Amino acid sequence: MAAVRRRKNDNRAGKRCIGLILVAFVAAMSVQIVNLYQKDQEYIRQQTELEDRLQEQIERQAELEQYEAYTQTPEYVEDIARSKLGLSYGDEIIFKETP
Repeated sequence: MAAVRRRKNDNRAGKRCIGLILVAFVAAMSVQIVNLYQKDQEYIRQQTELEDRLQEQIERQAELEQYEAYTQTPEYVEDIARSKLGLSYGDEIIFKETP
């Protein structure tokens, strides 16, 4: 009888050890899952931020292409000549305000 009780006690101790090991394993895995979820959320946030920046740069590129096309037109040359160089056509009359 003593041997049977001893086996039952040994068997219970073994089950308790296995149970504690499983609990520790599940706890460690839970911590890792939470960490990975947080990293995933951070990567998703970075991805959306980068996609927004990419869209802004695409729009800026389109604006620059339009400006480049405008700089090749005669209107641009005329605007620069009038504003920066003060030039005008020969038949134009320029009025200046007196202080």
